Amino acid sequence: MLYYALVFFIIAIVAAVFGFSGLAAGAAGIAKILFVVFLVMAIATFVVNLVRGR
Repeated sequence: MLYYALVFFIIAIVAAVFGFSGLAAGAAGIAKILFVVFLVMAIATFVVNLVRGR
């Protein structure tokens, strides 16, 4: 998940450099969403492991 967030972030940077502002904004938005999903899943996994006592 984090890998795809980084890929979309790099796409957004490259698109911004070449002047494709619409594409850059879309790719940046997708990267933000994927990063938030990654954080939620990581925190949920951490909490579940704490509750299990492992």
